[in-house]
Amino acid sequence: MTATARASTAIDTVLLDIEGTTIPVSFVHETLFPYARAAMPALLAQRAGDPAVRAAVADIAELAPGVTPLAQLNEWMDQDAKIGPLKALQGLAWAEGYRSGALQAPLFADVLPALRRWRAAGLRLAVYSSGSEAAQRLIYGHTTEGDAAGLFDGFYDLRIGGKRAADSYRAILAETGWTPGRTLFLSDIVAELDAAAQAGLHTCQLVRAEDGTIAGTTHPAAATLDDVSRLFALPAV
Repeated sequence: MTATARASTAIDTVLLDIEGTTIPVSFVHETLFPYARAAMPALLAQRAGDPAVRAAVADIAELAPGVTPLAQLNEWMDQDAKIGPLKALQGLAWAEGYRSGALQAPLFADVLPALRRWRAAGLRLAVYSSGSEAAQRLIYGHTTEGDAAGLFDGFYDLRIGGKRAADSYRAILAETGWTPGRTLFLSDIVAELDAAAQAGLHTCQLVRAEDGTIAGTTHPAAATLDDVSRLFALPAV
């Protein structure tokens, strides 16, 4: 595959990354992550009996024996690790932030109009992110432009597997019955696009000027979802 435009009239499903694709990277790293880090001590202390918290703490004990949960979580947060129990607990912290109104996700300006057009035209839309499924629903359910979660048919997280592994995309296809040659994956990360392409999906890199994304050379690239529409013959303005 080359980075040239590769229009297709066969796309019926669009699978989207979140960070750097539909929302700015800065929101995740400058707003969401610090919020979760600040909330984590109280979350662990005050909700210790919550089944979801207990399960995450048990997972931490298995992954890092002898390390206190908070210390291990802080280490993982320092590393921006894609670890299940961390993502689960971050999701719980963010849920409270969204409920209180302290958090709202800022979509790129082109995102909501394009998603609405695609959905109205009958395309399936879904999300695949390293953030938990619950966190994904919170992001799209609490955007600065309102609740957009209903536009999506599915949300997929690390239970599927890592986003840089081709088998993860095969697992999504197996679970949904989607046809790989009719499914388009959008992400700003070349390694994720490489994995999706290995599983037979169409791919396109989002190169957001706001994020300073650097375009790769092995996948079609687009600055906005409107550009994606033009590249792949999807419904456009």
